[in-house]
Amino acid sequence: MEATALTNDLKVKVNNRQILSIALPITLAILIPQINMLTNAVFLGHLGTEALGNAGITGVYYLIFAVAGNGFNNALQTVFSRSAGSGNPEHFKIILSQGLRIALQFAVISIAFTWFISPMILSRVADAKSYPIEMDFLKIRIWGLPFLFLFQLGNAFLVASLNSRLLMIGFIFEAAVNVLFDYLLIFGKAGFPEMGFNGAAWASVMAEATGMIVVYAVIFKTGLKNKYGLFQSFSFNKFFNKEILRVALPLVTQYIISVTTWLVFFILIEGRGEQAKAISNVMRNVFGLAGVFVWAFASTTSSMVSNLMGQQKEYDVLRLVKRITLWSMLFCFIMCGLLNLFPVLFFRLFGQSDGFIAEGIPVIRMVSMGIMLMSIANIWLNAVTGTGKTKMNLLIELVAITLYMGYTWYFMKLNYVSLAMAWSNEFIYWSSIFIMAALFLYSGKWKTGKEKEH
Repeated sequence: MEATALTNDLKVKVNNRQILSIALPITLAILIPQINMLTNAVFLGHLGTEALGNAGITGVYYLIFAVAGNGFNNALQTVFSRSAGSGNPEHFKIILSQGLRIALQFAVISIAFTWFISPMILSRVADAKSYPIEMDFLKIRIWGLPFLFLFQLGNAFLVASLNSRLLMIGFIFEAAVNVLFDYLLIFGKAGFPEMGFNGAAWASVMAEATGMIVVYAVIFKTGLKNKYGLFQSFSFNKFFNKEILRVALPLVTQYIISVTTWLVFFILIEGRGEQAKAISNVMRNVFGLAGVFVWAFASTTSSMVSNLMGQQKEYDVLRLVKRITLWSMLFCFIMCGLLNLFPVLFFRLFGQSDGFIAEGIPVIRMVSMGIMLMSIANIWLNAVTGTGKTKMNLLIELVAITLYMGYTWYFMKLNYVSLAMAWSNEFIYWSSIFIMAALFLYSGKWKTGKEKEH
């Protein structure tokens, strides 16, 4: 009887209320860490242009591992949602325990890589003056990764179990700790040591540990732990371990490749001076801030598509994707509109010169157009994720990245026109993503052939 009740509760419907009930809490949850990163950049900007520029390189490096965790999180969410849609929520406890095992193993490997392998790589490609500062920062920052991964997995469970409204609690605590200790440790206030650039690293690690503790406290305190029998056993389960890795490995690879190329882009920008590097770090924050709705609706898409497939309602998938795309475009247009109406006010937050602002405004215009393309393409790409055909995700990413890197190399090394022109590479990337994802979904090759009559 209990399993039947859970099944009815967890089967999604294709309507605006269902979409927004999942997406809006995720939006708020994503917005808070983006505000964290923006706060980091604002504080570091007041240390100087060099610190703001170095934050770009270190931020993108850490982002490689963070989005790898996000790829794993999306895969786990897909497996969760398929079980929910097919009426098997009793599998949640096994899926979560296997996910935690894999995530912790990956975190250990990532920490070891950063400490022992990355110095040999970055010392050869990074700016010689900035490298020691950036490496010291990263050796601290990477310790937040296990906390981040476990935090992400807790959130994946909340989304798949249709409890996305609870996401905000962990993120609010994380944000509060991050902003507080950024201020205390960067500038040495209230008796804390003045750590400067490294203070931001320690603050972020403390914030991620706090977020992890809070999200699992929420799962325990709300009764979800007992309702789904979570954390009873962490023993190896061959079937679900294999299923999670089948979905996750192409996604994790896709995400790592995607952000690694962004790191290459930032390394190329280093050769264009401190101001270009600092402006690009601000643009990274613009992508994060304006893209919160995109990522929220993208996460909603993969979860709902997977749930529909579990219900054997594949005929509803394209209708759902089109509807979510419109919502994503609308919210993203509002965010980009505000940034473009008040660009000077936005740049003033970072305490930089009028010359910095003048050079940055054309870049923010260009980036805004790229974000609007992202608001469409990311929904369709995550629909592919929801089908479970993550090898296709990887193929799409490889083709898009090849085009992106060719374009970037030409306009950064062979024919540099301006920083704004360099950032137009986002057009190439997101256009190719959308075209390939849409062609795949319309082809119907993702269908299982188990559709119910409608």
